[in-house]
Amino acid sequence: MPPRPRYIGSEIYRRSSYGPKHPLAVPRVSVCTDLIRAMGWLDPAVYHDAPMAGDAELTRFHDADYIAALRRAEASQSVSAEDRARFRIGADGNPVYREVFSRPATSAGGVMLATRLVAGGGIVHCPGGGTHHGRKDRASGFCYLNDSVLGISTWLDLGLTNIVYLDIDAHHGDGVQDAFHDDARVLTISIHEEKRWPFTGGADDRAGGAAWNFPVPAGFNDSEMRHLMVHAVLPLIRARRPQAIMLQAGADGLEEDPLARLSLSNNVHRGIASVLREMAPRLVVTGGGGYNPFTTGRCWAGIWAALNDIAIPDRLPADAEAVLRAVPYHRAIGRNPPAQWFTTLADPPRTGPIRGIIRDLAASARKDLVSA
Repeated sequence: MPPRPRYIGSEIYRRSSYGPKHPLAVPRVSVCTDLIRAMGWLDPAVYHDAPMAGDAELTRFHDADYIAALRRAEASQSVSAEDRARFRIGADGNPVYREVFSRPATSAGGVMLATRLVAGGGIVHCPGGGTHHGRKDRASGFCYLNDSVLGISTWLDLGLTNIVYLDIDAHHGDGVQDAFHDDARVLTISIHEEKRWPFTGGADDRAGGAAWNFPVPAGFNDSEMRHLMVHAVLPLIRARRPQAIMLQAGADGLEEDPLARLSLSNNVHRGIASVLREMAPRLVVTGGGGYNPFTTGRCWAGIWAALNDIAIPDRLPADAEAVLRAVPYHRAIGRNPPAQWFTTLADPPRTGPIRGIIRDLAASARKDLVSA
């Protein structure tokens, strides 16, 4: 029997905030963990606390001077003009906050632990991970460290040579792609909204053959995601026959998220997590983007259900509903949220027409596979 899926969490996320006006002022990982516990789905035997990664682990990818700067920023709760200019700490939406080193170091430690736990096979869900924009020498896109790169690097250090990284965040996984540019051992696949920050990941960007990018238009729906997966992404993964898969399951592509304009339901995330289980002996699922705490927490909790073959009830029990009703959300829609944010875990499907641009993206990948 394969080992049961394992879950990595941490209390560091519970009261940590990037600041009251920042999109990451909202709780996400704690909402997911609390929901799963309230549903009775989290056996203590499969739960692991994320360790905080140390400097020796972090400098597997990141520059030592940058790690030192993050530590200084946390200790002093300030940043010098030199460090701000060089490392982009305290700039570009990457604020100095109370856990500016500890929180990303915990995310990194969690993802690296996840990859080690599945060294011999298995599944781990680590919703605190997925900081896919981080650069080796600077903060970028709310990401101070790149835990995805560090996790994949851990697999490489363990001797794996055939890894797929699939990113379904609304924003291009630029930091991961660039870290493994030209590296034949790692194939990065990113499905993201076109013409959205970081404005990279065009369909013709193959990163030296180590990447596939699928930039999709606003309004991208469940039917279109299914078409891309069935006709492009899954065939690419099957052809690869990977030893391990990392899924970055950013929830900002959900229709209610304030930082993107995609129209997915969380059924997409559960479905992708379920099918990937059968495609490699090792699977790590991380979080990522997601700036509506209700939709993000429900999405990531639903992924845990999918990884464990747990049926989702039509109506949440009272304890789970209480978790969601206690969540603060100060955007306008949070003052009068729809009832389903409190009472359900699965969204209604958001199907729709499959536009020509989606068919063309899939056809391009099929053509490449045939020619190979």
